Amino acid sequence: MLKEADVRATDSEATRRHLDDLLAAAGAVVEHLELEDVLGRIVESAMTLVGARYGALGVLGDDGMLERFIHRGIPRDVARRIGDPPRGTGILGAVIAADAPVRLDHLGSDPRSVGFPAQHPPMDSFLGVPVRVRGEVYGDLYLAERIGGGFTDEDEELIVSLAAIAGIAIANARLFERARTREAWNAALADVMGALLVVDSADAFDVITERLAPMVGADLVILATLDASESALTVVAATGRGAASLHGRTIPLDGTLAERALRSGRAASAPHVPELSERPALGPTVALPLLSGAEALGVLTLARRDGGRPFSDDELEMGFVFAGQAGVAIEVVRGRDDRRRLELARDRARIARDLHDHVIQRLFGAGLALQAVASSADGDTVAALTAQIDALDEAIKEIRTVIFALGAGDGHRGGGTRERLLEIASDAAHHLPSAPRIRFEGAIDTLVGPDLAEDLAAVLRECLSNVVRHADATTVDVVLRVGDDVTLTVADDGRGMPADAVPRGLTNLGERAALRGGAFELGAGASGGTTAIWRVPIDEEHS
Repeated sequence: MLKEADVRATDSEATRRHLDDLLAAAGAVVEHLELEDVLGRIVESAMTLVGARYGALGVLGDDGMLERFIHRGIPRDVARRIGDPPRGTGILGAVIAADAPVRLDHLGSDPRSVGFPAQHPPMDSFLGVPVRVRGEVYGDLYLAERIGGGFTDEDEELIVSLAAIAGIAIANARLFERARTREAWNAALADVMGALLVVDSADAFDVITERLAPMVGADLVILATLDASESALTVVAATGRGAASLHGRTIPLDGTLAERALRSGRAASAPHVPELSERPALGPTVALPLLSGAEALGVLTLARRDGGRPFSDDELEMGFVFAGQAGVAIEVVRGRDDRRRLELARDRARIARDLHDHVIQRLFGAGLALQAVASSADGDTVAALTAQIDALDEAIKEIRTVIFALGAGDGHRGGGTRERLLEIASDAAHHLPSAPRIRFEGAIDTLVGPDLAEDLAAVLRECLSNVVRHADATTVDVVLRVGDDVTLTVADDGRGMPADAVPRGLTNLGERAALRGGAFELGAGASGGTTAIWRVPIDEEHS
């Protein structure tokens, strides 16, 4: 029989061994900073500490059920066959409800047990211990199948101690994750702000989505702006999975996550995006209001894949700060572009004044002088002088068109007939060797009403489109003349319409003219090419 001193020595040696094991387990837990690594190491250290075959750590969600389940001991292929991880029912739910250690020698005999799913390995002995972080239950640590028998009192004490150390490690990992999150958002903000300084406002939205997506681990980033009625959003930029199909899409604001963000003026999150429910690959989502002072500019939406990590409170907070700074940056870019447009408009106005006050007047004076000379010249000389006078007259008309184009600005034009036709000609210039030459004659803005202007725009667009597709022309001349009627002439020096061309568009032009009591003619030009003439009576009601 052992003497009392021998028993005390044996107990002291066992206690020292347990303490050494606990310190080793604690060291393995606290040496990691990544939260996922910390959680996995807690489970592995607990299994080693008490000799358990299986271990798991369930993280509680806001609903009190298991949100995440980190397990060890079950092979991956077996885990895949088992299916979805547990949510916290049965004996796992009993540990959650008890908020205290639960130790069982025979798991299957406990009335709270609901059994195991198919393919699950058998488990008998069980120990569950809550893990607390700053006084609140973070989750529960589960161990099963102790090698050599059931779990003992000493095992429970060791796991309770390890759970306390695990709470400290989890808190540190959370602090590290928060600092890293803030660093990532700050880096994204600095990157976007720097990029915005060198782009136009038209590209500012693309810069935000393209730079932000990889920085915050988002699978899809959408930037949408409010329409004039503030009842719908228009997607102006998108980056990520399926982004191409979202560009230009209009989304009603009512009942959306974006509306929550705009109404509250704060970040709003959801497990998925209802307004994009046809995209099942999307999971955790956050909507960030883009604000400039009290003015709402739009919404920035970040989404991760289905089953991805939810956005944390820190990410929501930093995302809101980012959205506020991005809104200010967008306003700065817009203001800079407005100043550039104002400076350009001033330069255009000055050039237009100089052309009108100096160049045209000199040309007009030269024409009058030539007319005076022609009045006393012989026949051949008169013909030559008249030709030069006509050339000067044509030059004056073209310069007046240039003056009007300069006054129309750089694409921010009004809705007048001249402006619309100039804009269409400017768009066609990108696909032709030289820009179409366009000339206006008569009181166009006085006698051409809005409806007729709409038809003229459609006719010119169709004619120039045909020139681009079929004519292989080098020059195009456009003349809009308003006198007794309205006549739009488009002449090119190309090879003419091909014989197999489908005249659907030309038929439409003829129908447009016929509805107004006019006609459309298409034929060969005087010096080759094709000439299209669309002629209709003046809109009497408008005039």
